[in-house]
Amino acid sequence: MAPETALQTYRALVETLRARRGASPESSYVARLYDQGLDAILKKIGEEATETVMAAKDGAPDAVVREVADLWFHSLVLLVHLDLDPDAVWAELARRSGVSGLVEKAARGS
Repeated sequence: MAPETALQTYRALVETLRARRGASPESSYVARLYDQGLDAILKKIGEEATETVMAAKDGAPDAVVREVADLWFHSLVLLVHLDLDPDAVWAELARRSGVSGLVEKAARGS
């Protein structure tokens, strides 16, 4: 997928997630998650993380891709639910770019 297409897909998804915040829980899965609250969203993220690990352990590349997509999706649901800008995650990754992971982790500890 071309970077422009990936960015368009990401932006459209975030806008959809934001629009679902005011929707009826009967009208969409995401609206239902928002209505159920933080614990339901966190539970879903935990489930998706576990399923990602299991797919990787099983050596199932297609399943890994599907499960990571689910994990990323639900992570975006969390960010929008908490009224955090998902672009802040990209900014944090950009900030870390070119910095040793060991150095970056040590800096967080201080």
